[in-house]
Amino acid sequence: MQTKTETFDAYLKRFDYQERKDMKIQLPEFFELYAKGEAQLIDIRFKEEYDAWHIGFGDHIPLNELPDRLDEIDKDKTIVTMCPHYDRAEIARLYLKLNGFDARYLTDGMLKVVDYLRGDKARDYMQKIEG
Repeated sequence: MQTKTETFDAYLKRFDYQERKDMKIQLPEFFELYAKGEAQLIDIRFKEEYDAWHIGFGDHIPLNELPDRLDEIDKDKTIVTMCPHYDRAEIARLYLKLNGFDARYLTDGMLKVVDYLRGDKARDYMQKIEG
């Protein structure tokens, strides 16, 4: 985990294939980390999107509020940003990374989370994280 802020120039200069891999997380790995309490999920959609529907777990911090709400994010966890696809999630991930967080974006997007947690899978997973 980074412990200090980093300039965008410095980040680009050290960007390599490993960083390209490390910036992404897929559903199975995310769910494993989240169940162990090692990840914090952040839904970065606008308030109106969140109010219309949300998945019932994780935190909601709209992308445009992120700079003012960094104190709500746990520096000791892997931060996973999420939006319906992944474009805004990647913007949030980069911002968090440059501010010293271990941040990744959910490559599958929020819509795949909904599909992944259908029926028995939702029940089984929620039982797993609740104890």
